[in-house]
Amino acid sequence: MKLTRRHMLKAAGVSLALPMLDATTPARAEAPAKTPRRMVLICTPLGLHPAHFFPEKAGKDYALTPYLDVLKDFKQDFTVMSGLSHVGVDSGHDSIFTYLTAAQHPERRVGFRNSISVDQLAAEHIGDETRFPSLSLAGEGFSLSWTRSGALVPSDCWPAQVFARLFIDGKKDDVEAQIRKLRDGQSVLDTVGDQAKKVSGAVGSADKEKLDEYFTSVRDLEKRLAKAEEWSKKPKPKVDAKQPQNIMNSADLLGRTKLLFDLTHLALQTDSTRFITILLGGASQVPPIPGVSFDHHNLSHHGQDPDKLKQLAIVETETLKLLHDLLTKLKQSKEDASTVLDRTMVMFGSNLGSGNSHSCKNLPMLLAGGGFKHGQYLAFDAKNGPPLANLFVSMLQRLGLEIDKFGTSKGTLAGLEMAG
Repeated sequence: MKLTRRHMLKAAGVSLALPMLDATTPARAEAPAKTPRRMVLICTPLGLHPAHFFPEKAGKDYALTPYLDVLKDFKQDFTVMSGLSHVGVDSGHDSIFTYLTAAQHPERRVGFRNSISVDQLAAEHIGDETRFPSLSLAGEGFSLSWTRSGALVPSDCWPAQVFARLFIDGKKDDVEAQIRKLRDGQSVLDTVGDQAKKVSGAVGSADKEKLDEYFTSVRDLEKRLAKAEEWSKKPKPKVDAKQPQNIMNSADLLGRTKLLFDLTHLALQTDSTRFITILLGGASQVPPIPGVSFDHHNLSHHGQDPDKLKQLAIVETETLKLLHDLLTKLKQSKEDASTVLDRTMVMFGSNLGSGNSHSCKNLPMLLAGGGFKHGQYLAFDAKNGPPLANLFVSMLQRLGLEIDKFGTSKGTLAGLEMAG
């Protein structure tokens, strides 16, 4: 068959229409883990004041700092880490792009291409065991999640709509319409496959290998669509909670965070998803918090001003109180002979080691729950510590994935051991 420009345009159109397909997508786990494992990844994008977060002494006998004192009820349920950073990420707010991907040099806008985020990699393997492979929540419009092709996963900023998707069954006609859309998608993939097979007869061996990998990706997406159709026929779980009302005031950092954390608890408790990312708001408006007269962004760039530092501590302390409430709900939620917290890794941290200097070194990181041996402070070299991606490898392995490399990792994180 003569390979015409028309055929190539068709093929190009197909690849553009399916940006999430990629030849390097790994095979999914053939069977779900016996024990469900989950992961919540939270980023407060303006950092945390280091002096109020990091303990002075490493090990298990560290003294609680002002921020960690807020979480004292869970001291044996979390590990504090210092000295972690991403290789090739130097400074600035652009580091938010690679917080969960470990891609290098996000500040180079021209020519920069992101890689897959750790939550989406996990979802590729075992995300189809739940109705929603993952959720990307945000207090503002951005997202922490990125596809394998380096595309940003849209964020969910409105809790009322997320709640409806999770727990409110659609009308019969709406469900049938959704099933038709899913089946239409499978029909399109059949056509795509037929066209690509015609093209494959007129290309060389190298391109034929690429097409074989592409066929694998197409079949993988077909499986996702079939799984989605199965879920669309099942009733959604019922929860003892009312649909939340969206907070329209973008300055209400705490109110918006609380709603996202409440949704996270419900989603995990009902096993509606096992992978959630949450980007907290970093509003440039004064939040409605007693004692605070500056916006959060301004406070994070405090210049050592005592009044700003005092107000920053109020904002960050109140945020950690909300984290305490989330951990409480997860620990109180029983699952078999365990708790949801025992089976859920909750990572809380920032892409900035210091909002004041825009440094991306010595990131403040805390990991709670998930079946690790906690109750310790792992203090690594602040200037030459291990890659943050090492922590991601440890977390992926805790999920049961046979993965020993992610981004710029050099192994698992030393000192972080799995519980029995």
